[in-house]
Amino acid sequence: MFTCARVLVMAASSDSMQNINSALCEIATEKLTNTHLTTLETVTKALRDEQLRNSVDREALGNLFAVLSRLSVDVQHLTEQIDSQEGSLCHKLTAECFRAHRNACVQCTQNQCCLRDLGSIKLSFEILAKFLKISSGGSNDIYDALRCGIQFLGNIAVGNQLCKDDIWELGFPHIFWDLLELPDEKAVSYTCMVIHTCLDEHKTEQLVKHTQQLKLSLKIVDLCRTLPDVDWTVFIATQHFLKSSELIRKMYTEMTNEARLTLLELILAQLGVVEEEKDCSMPLSVAQFLASCFTEHCRAVLTLSSESSDDQAAMVVIRLLEILCEMTSDCKEFMALQDHSGLLCATVGLLKDVNLLGKTSKNVFTAAQDFSLTRPGGADTHPAFSFKAHLIRLIGNLCHGHIVNQDKVRELDGIALILDNCSIDSNNPFISQWAVFAIRNILEHNLENQKLIQSLRRQGVADDTMLRDMGLRVEERDGNLLLRPLKKDP
Repeated sequence: MFTCARVLVMAASSDSMQNINSALCEIATEKLTNTHLTTLETVTKALRDEQLRNSVDREALGNLFAVLSRLSVDVQHLTEQIDSQEGSLCHKLTAECFRAHRNACVQCTQNQCCLRDLGSIKLSFEILAKFLKISSGGSNDIYDALRCGIQFLGNIAVGNQLCKDDIWELGFPHIFWDLLELPDEKAVSYTCMVIHTCLDEHKTEQLVKHTQQLKLSLKIVDLCRTLPDVDWTVFIATQHFLKSSELIRKMYTEMTNEARLTLLELILAQLGVVEEEKDCSMPLSVAQFLASCFTEHCRAVLTLSSESSDDQAAMVVIRLLEILCEMTSDCKEFMALQDHSGLLCATVGLLKDVNLLGKTSKNVFTAAQDFSLTRPGGADTHPAFSFKAHLIRLIGNLCHGHIVNQDKVRELDGIALILDNCSIDSNNPFISQWAVFAIRNILEHNLENQKLIQSLRRQGVADDTMLRDMGLRVEERDGNLLLRPLKKDP
């Protein structure tokens, strides 16, 4: 008789069982009862112990697999009896058997390989497929069994390439898709955990091969938005999807603007992580693709000057600009964007457009001097908030140490344009600082640009109304402009 059974009995519940192997054999052959459920619960609990788990041999795992095989047959037979007492017990037993399998695989390569050899992965997918057919309007017991089955697949895959490959072959893409469509957040989360565990560079590239595979990728990105508490979707997107420029390009092309915003938010957040860890796994080709998207569609942001302030196409441009600002902020991996055809011209041209729009009529691009700390629904809640400042920041980044771009800004009359935006603007905090930064980068080691600046004639302060409202005035002394407190009337 299986010697480990006595260990299991002592570790789990020696008063209720004398021989776990015999009990497992009974489940595989006899009519199902609640006693069998207690047996499986005992086995599940026992397999939590690492020492015991590592000592389990093939006979015990074979008996456990036999139970799962028998339950698979019963699930099929009881498909039309979802709410019956017998059906409910079968579903509970299946869930518990999956739990026992799950526990047996925790950090135990030997058990993972044994269960794989027995056929547990293929059998598990067959059972999950049966439950998926009856899950609509089904009981909590069905969802519990689905969750536990998915968890088992996750545990058997960890650190085991053969199991990962089997799971991917059997589950991708159709069963994964059906699982992600479940109205059960835990089941969806566990499915994403399995997908994340199995994914590698080769499997990620498969996601662009056919419509159904790409559809699965788009679904995962959409889940980042609809299920924000499911971290695994974010891990899949940032640790796998963003490494494939082909996948990003294909997904972005097929996405709605709403979905694009979700993807861009993920990229922006990942760039923040990269800045902290100084390690970027996103290829330059992804950055170049995003730069092209901005160059081709940046004028969509101009619609924000009218009533269509919720235009998602404009929001996409705004997020693209924020991403490009981060990518060109001393990230060596992405500084080749300075050589991107058309990016600088598009940025300077867009700055001209929004600058002109802001002056010809009162809109979101118009400079303002409302610095109230409490402005419900104010400019700082509008999507165009800081947009001009970001444009100037990007121009400055693209010109850093780059003589060709410095000259191009001069040729586009961009220097005077940037100087025109040196005034304080509550719609664009720090715009004057970004303008100074940009001018510094445009002039550095560039004699032609320096001569242009020197040739400009100071005309004084164009509009000091804002300064006076703040209790300040401008005073000229020895050729310099000084900021002084406004004299009060006696």
